[in-house]
Amino acid sequence: MGKVLESSLWRSSDFGTSYTKLTLQPGVTTVIDNFYICPTNKRKIVLVSSSLSDRDQSLFLSMDEGATFQKQLIPFSVETLIFHPKEEDKVLAYTKENKLYVSSDLGKKWTLLQERVTKDHMFWSVSGVDADPDLVHMEAQDVRGGFRYVTCQIHNCSEKTLTAPFPGPIDHGSLTVQDDYIFFKATSTNQTKYYISYRRSEFVLMKLPKYALPKDLQIISTDENQVFVAVQEWYQMDTYNLYQSDPRGVRYSLVLEDVRSSRQAEESVVIDILEVRGVKGVFLANQKTNGKVVTLITYNKGRDWDHLRPPSTDMNGKPTNCEPPDCHLHLHLRWADNPYVSGTVHTKDTAPGLIMGAGNLGSQLVEYKEEMYITSDCGHTWRQVFEEEHHVLYLDHGGVIAAIKDTSIPLKILKFSVDEGLTWSTHNFTSTSVFVDGLLSEPGDETLVMTVFGHISFRSDWELVKVDFRPSFSRQCSEDDYGSWDLTDLKGDRCIMGQQRSFRKRKSTSWCIKGRSFTSALESRVCRCRESDFLCDYGFERSPSSESDANKCFANFWFNPLSPPDDCVLGQTYTSSLGYRKVVSNVCEGGVDPRQSPAQLQCPLTPPRGLQISIRGEAVAVRPGEDVLFTVRQEQGDVLTTKYQVDLGDGFKAVYVNLTLTEEPIRHRYESPGVYRVSVRAENVGHDEAVLFIHVNSPLQALHLEVVPVVGINQEVNLTAVLLPLNPNLTVFYWWIGRSLQPLLSLENSVTTRFADTGDVRVTVQAACGNSVLQDSKVVRVLDQFQVVPLRFSKDLDAHNPNTPEWREDVGLVVTRLLSKETSVPEELLVTVVKPGLPTLADLHVLPPPPTPTRKRSLTSDKRLMAIQQVLKAQKISFLLRGGVRVLVSMRDTDTDSQRLGGTGGYWAVAVLLVIGLFAVGAFILYNRKRPGRTVYAQMHNEKEQEMTSPVSHSQGVQSVIQGNHSGVVLSINSREMHSYLVS
Repeated sequence: MGKVLESSLWRSSDFGTSYTKLTLQPGVTTVIDNFYICPTNKRKIVLVSSSLSDRDQSLFLSMDEGATFQKQLIPFSVETLIFHPKEEDKVLAYTKENKLYVSSDLGKKWTLLQERVTKDHMFWSVSGVDADPDLVHMEAQDVRGGFRYVTCQIHNCSEKTLTAPFPGPIDHGSLTVQDDYIFFKATSTNQTKYYISYRRSEFVLMKLPKYALPKDLQIISTDENQVFVAVQEWYQMDTYNLYQSDPRGVRYSLVLEDVRSSRQAEESVVIDILEVRGVKGVFLANQKTNGKVVTLITYNKGRDWDHLRPPSTDMNGKPTNCEPPDCHLHLHLRWADNPYVSGTVHTKDTAPGLIMGAGNLGSQLVEYKEEMYITSDCGHTWRQVFEEEHHVLYLDHGGVIAAIKDTSIPLKILKFSVDEGLTWSTHNFTSTSVFVDGLLSEPGDETLVMTVFGHISFRSDWELVKVDFRPSFSRQCSEDDYGSWDLTDLKGDRCIMGQQRSFRKRKSTSWCIKGRSFTSALESRVCRCRESDFLCDYGFERSPSSESDANKCFANFWFNPLSPPDDCVLGQTYTSSLGYRKVVSNVCEGGVDPRQSPAQLQCPLTPPRGLQISIRGEAVAVRPGEDVLFTVRQEQGDVLTTKYQVDLGDGFKAVYVNLTLTEEPIRHRYESPGVYRVSVRAENVGHDEAVLFIHVNSPLQALHLEVVPVVGINQEVNLTAVLLPLNPNLTVFYWWIGRSLQPLLSLENSVTTRFADTGDVRVTVQAACGNSVLQDSKVVRVLDQFQVVPLRFSKDLDAHNPNTPEWREDVGLVVTRLLSKETSVPEELLVTVVKPGLPTLADLHVLPPPPTPTRKRSLTSDKRLMAIQQVLKAQKISFLLRGGVRVLVSMRDTDTDSQRLGGTGGYWAVAVLLVIGLFAVGAFILYNRKRPGRTVYAQMHNEKEQEMTSPVSHSQGVQSVIQGNHSGVVLSINSREMHSYLVS
């Protein structure tokens, strides 16, 4: 049925020796959807449940570790609950309707905080950073569909009290509040920028090296006043580069390139880097270069990286024959999908130096090899312990290591070690083999009791097996049972992160319990500073050229602290550090400090470099008369003695000094549409130039597609888009012909085409200029045969011809209806097309009747044509203009026959509209509407006999492409208005 119909809740208070089934609602089937344990008071538990009889969800609240529960109905459907990190009764509830509620009494009463909140992007205040403990950070959608970062106080949260720490929109799903930092990204004009706030200060851009062009950024770590981020550059597909920040999280320097990554479910990214718990500053990472993946380790937060040393013998004592630099140990750094198993590498805060992981020996990591290796001295030496991957659980601060094989077959044996993996014993934890689903120990407490849970078969209930190692140890450990081990890196250096650290280690001969009060740290001593305690400053890079200058820093092209300050005057000197900074969290004192050896350097006259010109607001398309603010920036070089020649492209030229120093923008207006080349040239002893092209466009007002409605097979047809305003060379036209999904693009407002098959073909055109886009569409009838009769009008009509598409369609419809009335030829078989330009001419298309039989007798083609010719020769087709001017319609003589058959050799010509005609589309109609006394439309006599309607549906035609009110210009007249001046 797609949902759980029944669940049961069991509780044990004796480390899993016995369980009692809890009945939450006697006689009612209750489903436990989820449960939450308060992190600050584990006696408080909240169950989220639903029942088949209740429409709403319920909460079951416990204050006594689940011994008793109190039911609480809630009027919403819970997606997740978030406890306050410090205050145990305050809870946030995120619903499946994207609403956020808050409770201050552990779920008894709820208050709506905000709607349209992004899932997984709401955060409680951070203790010691946010001044108000009741503040909530969240990413929410506004009424316009954009997303913003907002905060509010839980006891006073409304639209009026919401605070927006950042004024602009942010990208969906990008807000992160973590420790001292807040992160999000914002994308505009296809450019993504990453912002950060340190301890709730103003948001600033995260400054990566100049040539870093990130397409993705992932936060790795924010502890110890430093940010680790993984950045995927524009050229990377399955790798990221690792950067570390200054304490404020603003400036970043590269620490490791090409760290392997992979995509998981829901497009989440997993990056192969792991922080070793228990020893600060130690990380493992998998680097992928030239298709090979190798495992590296650092002991100083990424300053230096080394390969893992391979063991000399395998688990059976045989030589591995693995010798660096061609062979090393490599580990899989995968997280487990199942939260009840350890993953491929297991470390723990309470077991410093103990690392157990799956991998292989060789020149690279092999995916299908998952041999198990262990180190008890934080990666200095390794031993192989198993040939296959095992799930691992550390008990009693690592005093007991339990391992069960990761396999799809049922098991009844587990392995354990009491000497940090030197020797292993087996234990039959059950008499019947079990498919193992996971391992459990009491969270946060270092006990010797574990639970193995699984199932005997896929249809059976869960089997829970308690494994108690306490009987194996007869006493608590004393100080005499411990030795010590010293933390060193792979070179044997004991001064790591500025201090020497020693840890307690239980002797292999002592079988005793460490207990809950055990602390592993034994001694630490601060070291004197050395060059290895310092990193190259932001904007500097360590030299890779030789070992002798491996600790020297050289300026890169992004940010150069060695470059002269902006106020450096030629001939004077300035003081600079040599490009070093201390590693964050390094506690060394005294000794060598490269920062205390400043250099006195002469102020040179440096040429300009990195000149940039941009438009404030980042838009490069503006309207005529709109204010444009140009900003000029210079990354390097002297600015006081530099002249800046500015050419804005429309005749404005000027020379500035101190232009980049004051950062004052250049304000300008362009009066005429066009594309303008804007350039800035900076000159002193050298020069640099920046160029920008700006589009100045008037918004499009109207678009009309003009095409002959009837054509023959394979006959060349002209499609013309009548545009207002024309905007030559600035407008792109997209043509969709027939059922083609791929448009034809042109910069001209007309194209020619042919139709190979008969039938109705829809032609659609879009005109795009800047941010303005209009569309019009027409249907063309393609026939094998039809007849064309050329027509002309009295010359008096030319004086009243505004040369607009609407006027031509209206006059054509009048002629068609008059001819149909006089000849009895059905109106649907006649199409009169008035041609653009002067003199006013037209073509009458006589179409064949449909093939379906009809009861009413109809004229043959020859008789229809003869009847039309007779009424035209008899001068029976005419209409009156207002003022009494009669317009006569007659046949037009051509260079060939007076009428031709349509089709492949049919007669047709289309004249391209003149610019003046385009202007008249708006100007004439507006004049006509405001001064009806001077209308030039025709008025027919005998109102009772004929009513004139628009030849196109203006509600679906021209008006459908007009966006908004365009200064009162009317481009079409509806049928009710036309009746007042067009009658037969």
